[in-house]
Amino acid sequence: MKQHLVRIVIGLAVVLLFIGHAAKFYEVGIVSRLDHIVYDARLRLTMPGGIDERIVILDIDEKSLQEVSRWPWPRDVMADLVTELFDRHQVAILAFDIVFAEPDYSSGIKKLDELAGKDLKQVPAFTEAYEKLRPQLDNDRLFATAMKGRPVVLGYYLNNDRDAKEIGAIPEPVLPRGTFGGRNIAFTTWAGYGGNLPEFQKNAANGGHFNPLVDFDGVVRRVPMIAEHEGAYYEALSLAVMRTLMGFPKVEPGYPSDGVMSGNYGGLEWLKVGQLVIPVDETASALIPYRGGKFSFKYLSLSDVVKGRVPPGSLKGRIVLVGTTAPGLLDLRSTPVDKVYPGVEVHANLIAGMLDQSIKQKPPYILGAEVILLLIGGITLAMLMPMLSALRAVILSIAALALIIGLNIVVWIEGGTVLPLASSLLMTVMLFTINMAYGYFVESRSKRQFTELFGQYVPPELVDKMAEDPEKYTMEGRSEQLTVLFSDIVGFTSISEALSPKDLSAFINEYLTSMSLVIRERRGTLDKYIGDAIMAFWGAPMADPEHARQGVLAALAMQVRLIEINELIAPRGWPPIRIGIGLNSGTMSVGDMGSKVRRAYTVMGDAVNLGSRLEGLTREYGVGVIVGQGTRDLVKDGVFRELDKVKVKGKDEPVAIFEAVGFEGEVDGKVLDELKLWQQFLKQYRSQDWDQAEVSLLNLTRMNPEHKLYKEFSIRLTQMRADPPGPGWDGVTTFKTK
Repeated sequence: MKQHLVRIVIGLAVVLLFIGHAAKFYEVGIVSRLDHIVYDARLRLTMPGGIDERIVILDIDEKSLQEVSRWPWPRDVMADLVTELFDRHQVAILAFDIVFAEPDYSSGIKKLDELAGKDLKQVPAFTEAYEKLRPQLDNDRLFATAMKGRPVVLGYYLNNDRDAKEIGAIPEPVLPRGTFGGRNIAFTTWAGYGGNLPEFQKNAANGGHFNPLVDFDGVVRRVPMIAEHEGAYYEALSLAVMRTLMGFPKVEPGYPSDGVMSGNYGGLEWLKVGQLVIPVDETASALIPYRGGKFSFKYLSLSDVVKGRVPPGSLKGRIVLVGTTAPGLLDLRSTPVDKVYPGVEVHANLIAGMLDQSIKQKPPYILGAEVILLLIGGITLAMLMPMLSALRAVILSIAALALIIGLNIVVWIEGGTVLPLASSLLMTVMLFTINMAYGYFVESRSKRQFTELFGQYVPPELVDKMAEDPEKYTMEGRSEQLTVLFSDIVGFTSISEALSPKDLSAFINEYLTSMSLVIRERRGTLDKYIGDAIMAFWGAPMADPEHARQGVLAALAMQVRLIEINELIAPRGWPPIRIGIGLNSGTMSVGDMGSKVRRAYTVMGDAVNLGSRLEGLTREYGVGVIVGQGTRDLVKDGVFRELDKVKVKGKDEPVAIFEAVGFEGEVDGKVLDELKLWQQFLKQYRSQDWDQAEVSLLNLTRMNPEHKLYKEFSIRLTQMRADPPGPGWDGVTTFKTK
């Protein structure tokens, strides 16, 4: 009973933790991140998809910049564009997701004005020509005149820079100071703005800001429908487009109307614009109803319109937005549906959402609803779980998760409401985990600690057997006769350069998993991974008199498994791989070694170093597995090919090295014949009988033309003939760098 009370208390503490987050007393980062992930997943799964033909985006793309000119374009070009769109194409409304903040002097008008005011002021002919030409060269006035009387909406940006200034002109606020007097609403507040030239804003029908609200993970999910600047309230570009299209209806703030909530609840829940109702959250922002991935609206290159390549009537009655996808113009956003998403399409989605009344709502009162759900569900689970068996606790948890997810989906689809999900999910999972973990920690503690010590190194079946008598095993350092294995992928650097980071991660994970399972099947102890390399050993912590044989079996099985891996990865377009394996047996120090910061159960010693050197030599001889003399001597039924006698780095005396071929009774007769001929060649080679050695090597090459070993010794044979080593040569090869 006492244990149950402890679990209940811990469970209630967990419930309070999540309630505090939901009530915004503090923020738990992982919960907020998961909420965003869940929101994005729901959004992507329920997007309508398809192309919305009502809205057309005229794209300042790379093609436009190449065919017309670099941005910004001369204003006479923009004036002609406006005239073309309204007179020839009869668009319903035109909005610019760009700012026209600087005067256009590309026509030379500035210089002309200087001449008219100074050097040529007294020249009648120039003055007369100047008065005729100037209106034609005043590109800004041409653009302003083209917009006048037409439904053109200009965009501008708000900013909170340290030295934020008010640059250019912006439209009158959509709601004046004092509109929300006394209400505690968390509007986005801005210190300055970057607007258009006053002449442009004066002649345009309307204007709106294009500032999104970027969440802490850098993703754009919301746009402030109204933003505050110096106490007044300014509308977003999408809202300005809709109001202009509808004949400029007023924006009316929407508050709860029932008596219970209207008494003390001052939260803004929607904006009413004519017949439209736009749901907003506590920041007066609307959730962007993404239709699909990028290009969910009709895109036309702006240069096609400028050059007259768009058929008349194809844009009739359309809502037209001018924006950019050109990377150099820096209007690309990270969104739930795409990491690189055109900013102009954010506004298109909001306009479409207003037309369809499909914007999801997340009113401020959702906070209270989430707190109540967490309180009821959390207390119920915290009280019930400690009383149930493990199986029934699992069933209860699964049922609770299904209910939570089902309710959330219904509210999302049927109610069009965003109900946070992460807190409920994590709370349920954490309550289950704590209850299961509590029982785990109070039972079988000593056995569990033992398993934790050896479980990451030793196969589970060995750990279970060792745990039956844990006092026999220790991680303290000792000297033992063991076998160590090193394996490495040949040419891994070039392989890694050919793969993307994602593919490389999947590739190396699959490879290491497969090879580790082979080692564990042969009762090996996994020591460590070093990049793509694997280190393992046999004979500790559990003694194994056949440690050398098990190591050879594992090495050969790894080569077989490699064939299967290459067959699996070939359809993915990944390059085939080869591995080199070095095995050595001898006296080694084994135990828990390292520093106060980090320790590991590992082996050390001269025999270990030699095993690593042997792995490196596999590349020199073109074989898959090389073993040392110690391993060769211990595996009596093994079939080995003596490769050479070598001096490697760190060893004064030469060592014989062998290729592990297989086991007696399992090796093909042709292979045995080849090995017999090789042994004959090696004897002739070491006795400096070059002619006979050459004949033997020629026969070997005919038997296996592609074997690197024969090519290597063919080169050596040629060198020996040219520069004989002389009497006393013992056939030893020295590798200084291995």
